[in-house]
Amino acid sequence: MNKHKQMMIFKAIVEAGSISKAAEKLELSKSVLSTHLKQLENELATDLLKRTTRKQSLTPAGERFYQHCITMNDVMSTAWDDIRQLQKEPSGKLSITAPIALMESIVVPALSDAFAPFPDVSLNLVAEDKQLDLMQHDIDLAIRVGESPDSNVKQKRIGQFCDVLCQSVESHQSPETAKYIANNWQPKTITHLFHDTNSDNATELTYLTHHKVNTVSQVASLIRQDMGIGLLPDFMLSQYPDLRPCFKQKQLIHNNVYALHPYSKSPPTSVIRAIDAIEKRLKSVTEF
Repeated sequence: MNKHKQMMIFKAIVEAGSISKAAEKLELSKSVLSTHLKQLENELATDLLKRTTRKQSLTPAGERFYQHCITMNDVMSTAWDDIRQLQKEPSGKLSITAPIALMESIVVPALSDAFAPFPDVSLNLVAEDKQLDLMQHDIDLAIRVGESPDSNVKQKRIGQFCDVLCQSVESHQSPETAKYIANNWQPKTITHLFHDTNSDNATELTYLTHHKVNTVSQVASLIRQDMGIGLLPDFMLSQYPDLRPCFKQKQLIHNNVYALHPYSKSPPTSVIRAIDAIEKRLKSVTEF
């Protein structure tokens, strides 16, 4: 039998005052408890209880073993209470990764509001456009664009945004022939399919990369200097009043955003709270 179970049964027998009363409390038969006690004493090679027809008392070994049983029960209760408390109030380290643009504009503001009341939460934020392995990098939560094919993670769609082809408000370049400022994840030749917002018509435009950068903020900086056109997520446009969409009545397809975590059952409260906050923030700054 499991040693912990043996100890808890012995503790129940001592505290009930008899095997019969313990059996009634545990909803087990008297013979089952007698067998458990006998097996325990055989394993320990000593008597733990002195029993008569009217009463029972602890032997010196029994008294010592009983104290260990109390300690073990306290440790178990503390462990359960501690974890249950974690589920009630966020605490501890929380590691989150997200693409750079989403991290700066969505994730950081959302987490700042969500965890300001919980000083015991320690945030570890990794802004990375490359998708990291959650287990290898000890990540609690990943925010990604597009659904993941990984069946070992749990994922939830938390919103969407739309990329917008932008240019400087001072620009006189034609969007069809302007120099293209590419993100590092974009190929040399880039094709965009624009859908007319007022009809079912679609327009396809192809560009060759002229400038290439590794952050969205650098794309915005070059566009602001009228160095060309480039893609920005719609939730960033409010930060740059000197930029405007190249096409007012044409729109690219929406990008779905997912929250992923490696927890097979119930994720920690901090992860749940983070997902809710990021989802709320994303929906508040994107309009469709």
